Amino acid sequence: MSNAALGLPVGRGLFFLIVAGVAWGTAGAAASLVYRTSDMGYAALSFWRCAAGLALLLAARLLRRPRARTAGREPLGRRALRAGATGAGLAVFQTAYFAAVSATGLAVATVVTLGAGPVLIALGARLTMGERLGRGGVAAVAGALAGLAVLVLGGGGATVRPSGVLLALLAAAGYCAMTLLTRWWGRHGGTDAASTSVGAFAVAGLCLLPLALAEGIVPHTGHPARTLWLLAYIATVPTALAYGLYFAGAAVVRSATVSVIMLLEPVAAAVLAVALLGERLTTATLVGTVLMLASVAGLALAEARTAAREPVVV
Repeated sequence: MSNAALGLPVGRGLFFLIVAGVAWGTAGAAASLVYRTSDMGYAALSFWRCAAGLALLLAARLLRRPRARTAGREPLGRRALRAGATGAGLAVFQTAYFAAVSATGLAVATVVTLGAGPVLIALGARLTMGERLGRGGVAAVAGALAGLAVLVLGGGGATVRPSGVLLALLAAAGYCAMTLLTRWWGRHGGTDAASTSVGAFAVAGLCLLPLALAEGIVPHTGHPARTLWLLAYIATVPTALAYGLYFAGAAVVRSATVSVIMLLEPVAAAVLAVALLGERLTTATLVGTVLMLASVAGLALAEARTAAREPVVV
């Protein structure tokens, strides 16, 4: 089945992924402000992110036209399996990544998680779906990983701890599973991105609830209004919107390309830190950003050309 048969053009899928990656990049800055204004922990923030995102997506589904809600309904068993698998992957990805940040620091956790992700996804896509990157694709992935390392580690001072690296690899595995499953289901009959997002957030929220309760699910803060506004932003833009776009785009774009495009997250975070949070623009930031943007642009153009050559199957 060609990508066009899934109902979403590849070009639009690429655009969705780019917007999702940039939106994800704003979550870190918003989360850091939440931590500054309250005692909320990682698990509690992840839980509320999933719970509030789920509520927003359910509200959006209720507002859709009845014909749009009922068209193309999947069998219940298939929907439950997809929701459970993607939700578990999402829960592992978020929780293990936050734990890795706590264990070994933001820089190392980011490089290991987001660096291992494209490699695992490229290998998994080749073995399970026969997707080939080609020489240009391999070069683009290598350039993106090099840019990620320069961008995040260029400032120096990173501390590597084995426990944190293992947690980051676990996070990468969760991200890999989520991406490959979304692409696999997209190639075999198509999926409803809204349904995928709702199911994934519901399962991830249930998985995160015990951790959030143990950590303290209700934060203490001297600025409740500011904390609520930040949580509302996190739930709306980098969660409900971004994941909805991610699941839609990941169903029609090659998995390795998805993983590289989502590396826009640290690029957006770095730009935001310089523009709004007063961080200094370093040579490493500039070089890493250019390398990653060039790799993303190259893979996106290659993906669009490949899709244009594919026959349309209806």
